[in-house]
Amino acid sequence: MGRAFEYRKAAKLKRWGHMAKTFTKIGKQIAIAVKAGGPEPDMNPALRAIIANAKRENMPKDNIERAIKNAMGKDQSDYKEVTYEGYGPHGIAVFVETLTDNTTRTVGDVRSVFNKFSGNLGTQGSLSFLFDHKAVFTFKKKDGLDMDELILDLIDYGIDEEFDEDEETNEITIYAEPTSFGELQKHLESEGFEVTGAEFTRIPNDLKEVTEEQRETIDKMVEKLEEFDDVQTVYTNMKPE
Repeated sequence: MGRAFEYRKAAKLKRWGHMAKTFTKIGKQIAIAVKAGGPEPDMNPALRAIIANAKRENMPKDNIERAIKNAMGKDQSDYKEVTYEGYGPHGIAVFVETLTDNTTRTVGDVRSVFNKFSGNLGTQGSLSFLFDHKAVFTFKKKDGLDMDELILDLIDYGIDEEFDEDEETNEITIYAEPTSFGELQKHLESEGFEVTGAEFTRIPNDLKEVTEEQRETIDKMVEKLEEFDDVQTVYTNMKPE
């Protein structure tokens, strides 16, 4: 497919590593969705999308239901979405997405990793121009589906012409403008598509070549950032292997 497919495939293989941490991250997403739109998935599209992602990550049903119940509790923390951007070793751009209830703690943790790897943490928004922010939907492919017709049908939602097709799972992944997330999800569901994943991603628009040794250092930095519970996803513009 091109740049988006190349980067997404590589990122998918590395993403979130350990199951326990994955469930913690999804739990925070559920908390935000429940507080914003209520605990009923049928009435809350954002929560519905997160549950689809949770199932995709093999999160048990009991864990999902517990996260929803906890989000309704009075003592549940209020999480904020905060991004951190800067340059890591060898001039590689690093974009960090977090969900935090303590920004002082989180910025301290993130800055410590940048410093450890001789990086430079910049101001919020300083590197956003290096990444295309996209809404991503994955759904089961219907028999006889004509992708050209589907893309034409979805053109008003800012759909990219490029898409991924996974023959093993019989799933299609499409990309669109983030502002179209809710309406696009609603449209796909109304057309009878089984949505198995819905999220936002950032795709670098200027991939940088690195040596094997440089890649090892950058990977270590990303792994250190992902160890923090507040960190949801880490993106770089390092060219995939």
